[in-house]
Amino acid sequence: MRVAGRALYRFAALLGLLHILITVTPVLGWWTSALSSPWGPNDGDTLIVLGSDQTAPGVPGISSYWRSFYAVLVWRGGHFHRVIVTGKDVAGSMRDFMAAEGVPRDAITVENAANSTRENALFTARVLKGEFGRNVLLTSDYHSQRALRAFRTAGVTLTALPYPDARKRINSLMNRWDIFCVLSLETAKTVYYRARGWT
Repeated sequence: MRVAGRALYRFAALLGLLHILITVTPVLGWWTSALSSPWGPNDGDTLIVLGSDQTAPGVPGISSYWRSFYAVLVWRGGHFHRVIVTGKDVAGSMRDFMAAEGVPRDAITVENAANSTRENALFTARVLKGEFGRNVLLTSDYHSQRALRAFRTAGVTLTALPYPDARKRINSLMNRWDIFCVLSLETAKTVYYRARGWT
């Protein structure tokens, strides 16, 4: 009984410490920075936008929405002549959003088969095969380092624009546990991709 009590006490203490780290300290910001790639030039020929979640069929989730939103801003400020949106099921709705915000629909190529970051890279490499120009990858900050390495491993030459996703959301205490889970999953995926030789 005493052993169980001590174990429960230690678990509660650990949970309390974790709560303090997540809600009070800047550890999530540091963690996000560690997973992010350097910020590259925001101009080029082809803008590659990675899909993420969806709220319902045909409705982008929060990360997919913000990636689409920042893609529109980057398009308006640069000299891109093409956008590639990649991601199974969500790429079409992201294209629709971008088109509604002024990106010419005929300038947007939809890659609607990729189920993972690795497939984003492999399938986009096929779309770009034989083409030349400056490619810019736009995705969430915490996702950008793994995505950039996956695309380069797939043979795509590009730089990254890691838009402030986790960095923006951690400003709200209500979002911090969600971001903790997101960063934990991304860290696990980063380790897995390296172990498989995909990055």
